[in-house]
Amino acid sequence: MIRICIEHIEPGMVLAKDVAGLDGSTVLEAGAVLGPEQVDALADLGRSAIFVKPGEGMDPKDIALARIEHHVRRFFAYVDPDNPAFEEMFQVSLRRCAKAIGEGWSPPCEADLLARNVEHLSDLFLRDAGAPEDIVRHEIELASFPDIYFKIKEVLDSPTSSADDIAKVVNTDVGLSAKLLRLVNSPFFGFSTTIDSVTRAVSLVGVKELSTLALGISTINFFKDIPPELMDMKMFWTHSLRCAVFAKLLAVRQGLPSDRFFTGGLLHDVGRLVLFKNMPYASTEAMLYARGDMVPLVEAEAEVLGFDHTEVGRLLLEQWQFPANLTMLIAHHHDPSAASDPREAAVLQLADNLANAAEIAAGGVYVLPGMERSAWDSLALEIEDLDEVMALHDAHIEDITATFL
Repeated sequence: MIRICIEHIEPGMVLAKDVAGLDGSTVLEAGAVLGPEQVDALADLGRSAIFVKPGEGMDPKDIALARIEHHVRRFFAYVDPDNPAFEEMFQVSLRRCAKAIGEGWSPPCEADLLARNVEHLSDLFLRDAGAPEDIVRHEIELASFPDIYFKIKEVLDSPTSSADDIAKVVNTDVGLSAKLLRLVNSPFFGFSTTIDSVTRAVSLVGVKELSTLALGISTINFFKDIPPELMDMKMFWTHSLRCAVFAKLLAVRQGLPSDRFFTGGLLHDVGRLVLFKNMPYASTEAMLYARGDMVPLVEAEAEVLGFDHTEVGRLLLEQWQFPANLTMLIAHHHDPSAASDPREAAVLQLADNLANAAEIAAGGVYVLPGMERSAWDSLALEIEDLDEVMALHDAHIEDITATFL
């Protein structure tokens, strides 16, 4: 017996359980051979999935593989099919979904990707009535950034800052220092001995690197009060952490400062949080459009809002006077060719795509945004690198997530 979405029903499959109508009476009995009329009846009842048995001559493994491929292929609808990176991500996603199904996971049906009513939400800004600058200005006026951020930034901007200077600042915030120590002590950072003080962490990681990580963590705290009815914050930060992990792993392969890329991945979608706080109705409409029509979220935002989260994120980080190279990474993770350093922005773009690919077998709902072939070529990576970073991501993501969430 297989639970299957109605869009995956093939003529000849046999109904395994009775299907009840709206009044509780049996509409279709177990044992019925399914055809187009029965599928239409199930759709009229609002059933998204039913239990079936393979029909005569049908192989259950073939049915499962077809379901997996149909589900995964939807997430790759907007990527370049000739790009070897995405062909490999597609194959990796197939294997991950097959493994997840073997462990009891079931791919969501198309109806599950559609959504909830958003009429109860109201926007502070409407399309064409509020520019990104207005939204960011309102956000900054509404809530002040944590003082700890400015203290960290002062240390980061000073050419004479020492390990003791940043340690003194970080140690004034117990929550921040605890998260930093848990992070640098995680197997992901790979230090052979336990780091029991912020001073020791700074000496091993570096003043600028640890300061950048501290900036990322303090930024998370700024958005901790977003109501759960607006956004699933655990899902949001899990995606952000996946992107952070992939960005760090890819940066290492590029010989780039990996901790800056970890923070870039952590904050790459920060503009989405500002949009949800100020334009919840329109932002949710964009989300539902992206999910229902299986288009990249960044394109859905542009269609619904007239701009996207990268523009809002750039303005916000500029107002907060984030380091220019970090702002550049985040602002151009969907268009590396426009960045001052296209290769660095391409690292974050690839990390975002890998994070989306990793989520397919974990209930992800957004398609891969894709990347230009020139951006992929600029990284000079081998296909085997993608398999390795995916395996390393899987090995570390639970520990990293537990540190933050």
